[in-house]
Amino acid sequence: MLKVVQVLPALDGGGVEQGTVEIARALVAAGHESVVVSGGGRLTAELHRDGSRHISWDIGRKHPATLLEVRALRRWLAGERPAILHARSRMPAWICWLAWRGLPKDVRPRFVTTVHGLYSVNAYSAVMTRGERIIAVSDTAQWYVTEHYPRVDPAKLIRIYRGVDKTRFHKQFRPSPEWLAEWRRQYPALVGKRLVTLPGRLTRLKGHRDFIDMLERLRPGHPDLAGLVVGGVEPKHRAYADELKTLAPHLTVVGHRTDLREIMALSTAVASLSTQPESFGRTVLEALSLGTPVIGYDYGGVGEVLAEVYPQGRAVPGDSADAAARLAMVLADEDAARGAIGDHGFDVRRMCAETLALYQELAGGADAGGTGFEQPHGELAS
Repeated sequence: MLKVVQVLPALDGGGVEQGTVEIARALVAAGHESVVVSGGGRLTAELHRDGSRHISWDIGRKHPATLLEVRALRRWLAGERPAILHARSRMPAWICWLAWRGLPKDVRPRFVTTVHGLYSVNAYSAVMTRGERIIAVSDTAQWYVTEHYPRVDPAKLIRIYRGVDKTRFHKQFRPSPEWLAEWRRQYPALVGKRLVTLPGRLTRLKGHRDFIDMLERLRPGHPDLAGLVVGGVEPKHRAYADELKTLAPHLTVVGHRTDLREIMALSTAVASLSTQPESFGRTVLEALSLGTPVIGYDYGGVGEVLAEVYPQGRAVPGDSADAAARLAMVLADEDAARGAIGDHGFDVRRMCAETLALYQELAGGADAGGTGFEQPHGELAS
């Protein structure tokens, strides 16, 4: 039996957090011990329900004082003696790495990192390449590492695509009558409309302006078209949310929802128009798995998923007119658009199986030692 510790800033929601919970669930199901260290959040209850242990520890805060947690984490690791220490975000990865390298080699866990994002290329981000194994969540993420950190040993870098739970996200899924009744009660103005949904946090990077422009190009010929934005609004982005409502009075912003699956299943189309390429794009895959067409900019992980599952949805990056033209084809024949969505192998079971196999391989391998490359000048030090 393995004891695996996953570390991340919080469990409030999002692709990193959901992937952590999925791996934790798979570990428990396979008879291993799963421990997650985070600042807590909405997914903590799900983690406990599935049989994992959660340690509430705020080691993801981006503040120099967080470095004071290194010694405490080192002592905790020495007492817990996990087989695997898996860091999933930059600040926790620094704390983990500094604690890990200070442990005697005979009690060190094996150290794994996952490159979930296309981080800014600097000394701070370089810690994500310090794992004894480095998981890249897509070809795009793998390219990011090899392009910007050429000193990384290619043998330590492994691509493990993110996956979707096909028992929850499938073309036969339909929202329940009770859910539909409540949705209509909450948003009566959307009844009878054809919804185009943009999921994601309310930040400028998510491409809301392009989303609005895409819809406005089509609205004259499609008066039943309604734009829906689903995503949490952080206090620092409250003014941006108000700005969006001013720019597009017809836009509905519903904030964070736990029923995104139902909303995407109800939607005519889903959009992914981020101003920068993303490493993967879980909501794109979930929408397509539900049979809902996706219009997305053809770069990064979103482009990879669309190329495999729904090439018709690939729009020229930054070109809202091209995105509008592709959405127009969906509106012209929704059944044909849904029928064009292919099957795919982005399965959460495969993701979990490959990750657990990596843990097993590491735990059964040679004694944990260094990472195989020197620390560049100027990086954080203990």
